[in-house]
Amino acid sequence: MGVVAERRVLSDEAWAWLEPQLPDRRPRRGVRWRDHRQVIEAIAWKCRTGAAWREIPAERFAPWQTAYERQTRWSEDGTWARLFAAAQADADASGELDWLVSADSSLVRVHQHGAAARRIGGNAATAPGPASPPDTVTGGKVE
Repeated sequence: MGVVAERRVLSDEAWAWLEPQLPDRRPRRGVRWRDHRQVIEAIAWKCRTGAAWREIPAERFAPWQTAYERQTRWSEDGTWARLFAAAQADADASGELDWLVSADSSLVRVHQHGAAARRIGGNAATAPGPASPPDTVTGGKVE
């Protein structure tokens, strides 16, 4: 039997783009962080499968506690938002991103609290506007 190549969640091309944008693995104090690729692959596996954190296979990825803590830390400090913005900017610059958005009435629904709301005085188009100041030409009389 031949050796089976290790299956990755992230492609090598995606990792080459992602790696330089990640935080430094050498913290100012404490121990060195686990390899970013292992942890990101654990987080991606969890999101892709919809499994619980405790179901992440530790022998293949990072321990679930490490993946959970890194996910939470990077969500709080804005790392994920920064990576998303960089990916969006790169895709837009290369022409891979299409900003066209289309919405029609079959897709857009009113909020549940607005669907049965009582209307007093008609709708927004027919409702009276804010009170206007008195007319200075006619002495406050509006005819």
